[in-house]
Amino acid sequence: MDTKYEMGRDADGQIILIDEIHTPDSSRYWLASSYTERFESGLAPVMIDKEVLRNWYNKNSDPYKQEILPEAPDDLKILLSQRYIQLYELITGQNFIYPPEDMPIKQRLLSNITNCKLIPK
Repeated sequence: MDTKYEMGRDADGQIILIDEIHTPDSSRYWLASSYTERFESGLAPVMIDKEVLRNWYNKNSDPYKQEILPEAPDDLKILLSQRYIQLYELITGQNFIYPPEDMPIKQRLLSNITNCKLIPK
């Protein structure tokens, strides 16, 4: 895994984490099982993160200069979704279930954060 952390200082000068961490948006994940064979062949290991989307935009546009970018094709969106689901299942050891619980998203997010003990009940 290759990742980044975005830090900042709060009003009291304390260093705090200011963005998400270890997601496929902020980290690059490779399949360890593909690493040795692909590396020895001069290829990158199989990636399961958003790099495939970034590569498509770099090939089909100039994301740093264009105000309006082309829409990614549906097959690329599906591939990206499949990779995110694969990563979820590899990390959690659980099957991805969609749709999630029949609960409004804000309530579901607060419930998940509370269950992870990131905020008090």
